[in-house]
Amino acid sequence: MELFKKLRLIGPGFVVAATGLGAGDLVAAAVSGASLGGQIIWAVVFGALIKFALNEGLARWQLSTGDSVLQGWQAHLPRWVNAYFLIYLFLWAFLVGAALMAACGLAANALLPQLSITSWAVLHSLLAVLLVLFGRYSVFESAMKVLILLMFVTVMAALASLDLSGVNLRQTFFIDDAVHSHGNMVLAVIGGVGGSVTLLCYGYWMREKGWQTSTALPLARVDLIVAYTITALFGIGIMLLAAKAAPATVQGNQILIAMADELGRTLSPIFREVFLLGVWAAVFSSMLGVWQGVPYLFADILAARNKAESHSAATDKKSWAYRSFLGYLALPPMLLLLLGKPVWLVMLYAVTGAFFMPFLALTLLYLNNRIIAKTQRFGIASNILIALALIVFGFLSLQSLFN
Repeated sequence: MELFKKLRLIGPGFVVAATGLGAGDLVAAAVSGASLGGQIIWAVVFGALIKFALNEGLARWQLSTGDSVLQGWQAHLPRWVNAYFLIYLFLWAFLVGAALMAACGLAANALLPQLSITSWAVLHSLLAVLLVLFGRYSVFESAMKVLILLMFVTVMAALASLDLSGVNLRQTFFIDDAVHSHGNMVLAVIGGVGGSVTLLCYGYWMREKGWQTSTALPLARVDLIVAYTITALFGIGIMLLAAKAAPATVQGNQILIAMADELGRTLSPIFREVFLLGVWAAVFSSMLGVWQGVPYLFADILAARNKAESHSAATDKKSWAYRSFLGYLALPPMLLLLLGKPVWLVMLYAVTGAFFMPFLALTLLYLNNRIIAKTQRFGIASNILIALALIVFGFLSLQSLFN
């Protein structure tokens, strides 16, 4: 009974899951599935597990101290840390803004080709801005729940209708030659599952939900468990669909179109439209989550200089800081659409996002083992998972850099 009561109250986890299940996650899972079958399903499960641990660490810090992680960096780490993150945030936001516009444009154009990819991309960006500016958090959360349900059901329905016999499910790990030769693919899959920088937005969505103290931590755990279970199942579903219904020679977002076409031929024409609708729900929910949540980060960095105003200013959607960064996300990246290469932008978004994770894991280990109250510090399991996140993301990021 207590569990069902908690399930009725959860919400921010669905938002962070829907935000993380975006273009990079879809493309990385599809490309790996088409190339390797189900051989790196473990990467999806592992990615979801360590993203849960990282998000639980963020929630633990904020609910125990009342400060966001960015405020914790400001107070307990060298001043250059927030300056470094601010530079990274501007770079990341420019790339992710363009990537999500391109992905939304491609998905919508595949469903309704009457408008060009660029036109659909611009319309989605402007629509997301309007929904963020004029919608309450409760409406935003409900919309994200509907979108994540839509994308999950469509993928599971297609998966249940396919004959998966012949799909290679032999798991390969880091020491295997196949994974060594596809290191960037593994990085993209693990990095894409559940988001990267967008993990930080969870704290602001908890505040919007009214979760303020450590008594809400058990509820946050249930929230995140449900969210990352859905995330893992969705990623595995995309990977298996691609193993059966996508040619390995097709790359980037076009692999999703190829999957839809194959499902339409193999099952029924309606499955093409249903799958494309699920893809659209995934990428638009990611755009909506980024447009709503990431401006909080910029506002928080500026507000953290004034401790007395940090909590209210960091969650004020009417502040100039919030609205100016929302404009930065929604408008300047449109210039990159003129390059006509949305596919490499989507993949660059997935790969560059993973480089943030070692930094986040390291700071969480410090804050939640040294600064936080002893009764609220990480246990053995949490420390092991966060340390694994640090090691794996550090290794994969270096491998990708050298490659």
